[in-house]
Amino acid sequence: MSDTSSAGQQTWNGGFRDETLDFNMLTSTTFNFLQELPSYRSIVRRRTSIATRDKSGGTLLKPASSESKPYSDKGRFEREHLGSQSIRKYALNISEKRRLREIQEAQVKYLSEWDQWKQYSSKSWKKFIEEFKELTSHLELWKNVIHSIEGKFGTGIQSYFSFLRFLVILNLVIFIIIFSFILLPILLTKYKITDSTFLIVPSNEIDIRCKVYPMNSTGLIYFYTYMIDLLSGTGFLEWTSLFYGHYTIDGIKFKNFTYDLPLAYLLSTVAYMALSLLWIVKRSVEGFKQNLVRNEEQYQSYCNKIFAGWDFCITDESTAKLKHSSLQYELKTDLEEERIRQKVAERTPEETLRIYSLRLFLNALVIIVLIACFYAIYEATIFSQEHMKKEINKMVFGENLLILYLPSIVITLANFITPIIFSKIIHYEDYSPAFEIRLTLLRCVFMRLATICVLVFTLGSKITFCDNEDCRICGYNHKLYPCWENQFGQEMYKLTIFDLIINLAVTIFIEFPRKLLVTYCSSWSLIRYWGQQEFAIPDNVLGIVYAQTICWIGFFFSPLLPAVAVVKFIIIFYVKELSLMHTCRPSTRPFRASNSNFFFLLVLLIGLTLAFIPLGISTTHFPSSKACGPFTNYNTSWDVVPKTISTFPKGFQTFIRSITSEAFAVPFFIVICLIMFYFIALAGAHKRVVVQLRQQLAMESQDKHYLILKLTASQEEMKNRPS
Repeated sequence: MSDTSSAGQQTWNGGFRDETLDFNMLTSTTFNFLQELPSYRSIVRRRTSIATRDKSGGTLLKPASSESKPYSDKGRFEREHLGSQSIRKYALNISEKRRLREIQEAQVKYLSEWDQWKQYSSKSWKKFIEEFKELTSHLELWKNVIHSIEGKFGTGIQSYFSFLRFLVILNLVIFIIIFSFILLPILLTKYKITDSTFLIVPSNEIDIRCKVYPMNSTGLIYFYTYMIDLLSGTGFLEWTSLFYGHYTIDGIKFKNFTYDLPLAYLLSTVAYMALSLLWIVKRSVEGFKQNLVRNEEQYQSYCNKIFAGWDFCITDESTAKLKHSSLQYELKTDLEEERIRQKVAERTPEETLRIYSLRLFLNALVIIVLIACFYAIYEATIFSQEHMKKEINKMVFGENLLILYLPSIVITLANFITPIIFSKIIHYEDYSPAFEIRLTLLRCVFMRLATICVLVFTLGSKITFCDNEDCRICGYNHKLYPCWENQFGQEMYKLTIFDLIINLAVTIFIEFPRKLLVTYCSSWSLIRYWGQQEFAIPDNVLGIVYAQTICWIGFFFSPLLPAVAVVKFIIIFYVKELSLMHTCRPSTRPFRASNSNFFFLLVLLIGLTLAFIPLGISTTHFPSSKACGPFTNYNTSWDVVPKTISTFPKGFQTFIRSITSEAFAVPFFIVICLIMFYFIALAGAHKRVVVQLRQQLAMESQDKHYLILKLTASQEEMKNRPS
């Protein structure tokens, strides 16, 4: 019995030793196999280089602490995170969520009454916020229309209409600010709703000749005169609350206080510009985060387009075909960019000199085109200003409109012709397709927004030009422009109305007839070559940014221009939606930034920055009109600020002077620079982390590729092994 048991024990021990040996061999083989992975080799090389550097530099490396390790205990994770997040946010099945709910309810029993109340109030508040957001989502403007556009044409064109909706809401909020702080106090006093009176302070220091503002006679008005006034802002519209000259009031005296209208007028301007800036920056940051996350390497771009490039919002068959062609175009574009990069790397010095000389010549040609357009706008503005002072009955209706709208016509023609010229020129500059689009858009943005600045500065030079001593009394040409702010407002008003007329005319007289020709005359070779109208997202975005920039510049001189812009953008929304649904198709050449509003808001931010320049100069350097407006008793509009500060207590005045002095500005600038450098360093650290994560993803893909090769080789070896 003992021999049998000892033999069995020896057999078991031998088997155990064999199994242990096999396990050790398997472990050793697996370890050796894992050492062959590219990621492991990369780690070994990195550690070797770090150890070498530490030996030479004397740096001590500490191992990672246990606090940096992820949660290994599932129960600990549940206990710490169940109370902070809703179970709905977990990607789990129903049974797991029920189990977590039971754990949550069991934990509540062991909490104090204060903790239970805090948890209950937090849940109630979150539930209220979710229900409120769900309720407000039903009140969202054009929600169903935009969803319908997204379903038929994808997210690119949907982003344009969402951007247009944002501008409608922005201008509506601006109009509410204007109405509340400027127009409402005047209406309350004018219609005796409250016990208040207008306060007009006379000033004897101003020459009486500066205060002359001749009014047009209000006799028999012909219909064409009425239409000219309606389209140009002259005549009966000039004396309404639409323009600056209507608000010739120093203040409104209520029962208990005096409302300073000039200060409210200026602060409303500052408030709406600051609100626009903060709102745009907030939305831009969100888009920038998405762009930063989506920024990808070239080899990742191909995979993302092939495996994740489809837009599942598309339900229309023709749009799906266009999406197929656009993805194909993007892949061709990537390959073309790769070919151009290889071509650039292989250029000889002679070829490099030739291409840079050609680009220099073509950019000089672009500058000449821009200068010619700006000069044409300048001459058209001068001609219009010199001839618009004639009596209306001396000219016919068409001649009147041509002279009044001559600057707007020239600006529109320049905005129409220059993009065509730029698109032809850039083909000879030998850029990559993506850079061609960006550079063309940059030139078009500069052209559209610079034309407005040229018009404004031309008007400013014409207003401030004085050729005799009598004209210099008021600081501006008071004979031709007794209320020059009204003239500015009328020009911005005409640009707004003319831009709306052009949009309607293009849709009615070009896009719809083109659709009919393509539909019913497709057999003609010319019509087939012409094709159906494409909905070009960048051009349409530049159009509404141009219109919004006009509104920003013209608000100070025409306070109700944002209300006009709201009506205009609503009309444009429905016109563009009708044109898209019935006459247009999406562009087969996609715009890369169309999936995000970041580019739209960036261009809008450029327009807002350009709007600051004429507004800042006109309020701080141009003498205000002495015959109209709320600033008749001030040299410039900004003078109301130091006058208001002088009424404050002396301690507060000293504080304001100290924070606006150089002694405060220099340390403040230094602190801002330090903060900026800190955030730059932080951004650099985040960028390094992103690079490391991308390298880790690349190494994991190489590991998978290596394992697949090993698996394929082993399978081939097993097939070839004799049975």
